[in-house]
Amino acid sequence: MLVPTPVREIMRSPVERISPEAAVVEAAERLRDGDVGSLVVVHGGEPVGIITESDVVAVAAARGDTDALTVGDVMSEDLVTVDPDATVEAAVESLRAHDVEKLPVLEDGALVGIVTTTDVADYVPRGTWTAGESVPRHDRQPFTRPDTAYEDEEWDFESYGTEDGIDVGDHVTFTKTLSESDVRTFAEASGDTNRLHLDEAYAEETRFGRRIVHGTLVAGLISAALARLPGLTIYLSQEVSYRGPVDLNERVTARCEVVEELGNRRFRLTTTVADADGETAVDGKAVVISDPHPEGV
Repeated sequence: MLVPTPVREIMRSPVERISPEAAVVEAAERLRDGDVGSLVVVHGGEPVGIITESDVVAVAAARGDTDALTVGDVMSEDLVTVDPDATVEAAVESLRAHDVEKLPVLEDGALVGIVTTTDVADYVPRGTWTAGESVPRHDRQPFTRPDTAYEDEEWDFESYGTEDGIDVGDHVTFTKTLSESDVRTFAEASGDTNRLHLDEAYAEETRFGRRIVHGTLVAGLISAALARLPGLTIYLSQEVSYRGPVDLNERVTARCEVVEELGNRRFRLTTTVADADGETAVDGKAVVISDPHPEGV
């Protein structure tokens, strides 16, 4: 299933709290004994700051009178927060923009949870490449002869590379309509007969309000795109993040771009699938081997 993940589904709750009047030594003991990385500082029922392991280490390194210091003396007061209904992607952007590792989650001003860089790691693609960026390299040339068993006139693709194989900056797109027939055939072939994809009355009562295409079927277009790069492309790994649903009979486009050469014919690629409106439905990265085709075949 494809749906943006809200922060409330991954946040940690309840949250470890401490008063600004508490001693720094107490905060250090609670961080150690509770095996947590931070304490949200609450005063009068409202969060006013945060104290982390790094803050405590900084105090110890300064060799000051730690017994006389309170949490309020050393806490970070510029508290960056997030709403529980915000998407995980929005939380990630906030973490990056403010260069912090923890976001207290506030709902109507009340502290209801906390989300960290560790919590979001499994929900967004790793790495720093951003969709839409292009990797500089040699002038790309269209590669018009796909080495596939067959093509269909309803499918569209654009592939850039050379007869000698792929290189950093080469890319490919593959476009097709994901039809009712595709969904039912995939359900039978895979065994994924989730009613969300097959039963209209059932799907109307879900958060989507309609049937949607299997997430794995949507992501499968990435493999279709890779098959249209020069050479024989062999998957080694694929990271996938689902960003939004795809409707039945919607025309979608997969795009893959080679962003790094790893040696021994291995390459890292960015991989996305966009819906008919150009919105990203699937995002991720892949590592592949690019072998030459067998001679004479």
